[in-house]
Amino acid sequence: MLQTRVKASKILILISFVSLIVILIASLSIGPTGISLTSLLPAVEATIWESSSVEERRARLVLIDLRLPRTLIGAFVGAALAVSGVMMQGLFRNPLADPGLVGVSAGAALAAVATIALGDDLLSGWVSLFGIYALPISAFLGGLTTTLLLVAAAGRGGPLMVGTLLLAGIAFGALAGALTGLISYASDDRELRDLTLWSMGSLSGASWDKVAAVLPFAILLLVALPATIKALNGFLLGEAEAFHLGINVERMKFVIVGLTAAAVGASVAVAGVVGFVGIVVPHMVRLIAGPNHTIVIPASAVIGASLILAADIAARMVVQPAELPIGIVMAIIGAPIFLHLIIRRGFTA
Repeated sequence: MLQTRVKASKILILISFVSLIVILIASLSIGPTGISLTSLLPAVEATIWESSSVEERRARLVLIDLRLPRTLIGAFVGAALAVSGVMMQGLFRNPLADPGLVGVSAGAALAAVATIALGDDLLSGWVSLFGIYALPISAFLGGLTTTLLLVAAAGRGGPLMVGTLLLAGIAFGALAGALTGLISYASDDRELRDLTLWSMGSLSGASWDKVAAVLPFAILLLVALPATIKALNGFLLGEAEAFHLGINVERMKFVIVGLTAAAVGASVAVAGVVGFVGIVVPHMVRLIAGPNHTIVIPASAVIGASLILAADIAARMVVQPAELPIGIVMAIIGAPIFLHLIIRRGFTA
């Protein structure tokens, strides 16, 4: 059984990386403009040499200024949401503990909506202070606050109670949703249109400024995630067992909570609310490769990135020249997969 799982893990990682490379190329190549990846070299040359050719400048605009930052942000969002799902499920030892289901995404969305709608008024000082980082930092703080409240409610000074976690998450999510609706109600037509599109999830506003805004969060996750693997594997056995394995349980809880808030907050800030990635992807990986987080974390990150990029390609092409919100596409893709996992396979930790 162990040899089978090891072999399946290697095959999964290989297929995942190959799929991601293919989808990355497809994301840069496919679009309603008709410009493909063959125009990339002329676009780079146009960028370096400031070409006056209309075709080369158009290729530069599409490939370098539009598709490339969109692809990078889409890959980050997919990987971050999938990894945040892994960490939440590992921390609470429950495959239902997705950041969306337990209210973390709603808390991040509330903070981001407040920044968008009130950035020219009540929060103008905050926006002036942090500039392009104001939105991701706000979303991060919103997700962090919600996560800390969830831990406090589910733990109450003792072991985390899964039932309390889920119920508290529903309550926090509902409250955050109500406050988000209140802010939207008070917004003008322009702000309301922006908030509505953003709340359904979209990569259409991707830019190099947003890439720069999420880059610190991406580096943080890349550097800090390896340190969580031992703790997450230990949590599978229980907190007492993890403690006897030499894991500083309480410290690692806060590390995992902080990283989850960073991942969800940055993702919500640049792409809006996108569901199902954090619950479906980690569970599929565990079904194939087992619960070892040495495999689950990188595989989930790669598959999550591929899934979001594939959904974004579909969002761009289905109703071109317009595009669907990526949250709608992910719901169409994710809901049937989620139902299949529940009905045919069941939930395994």
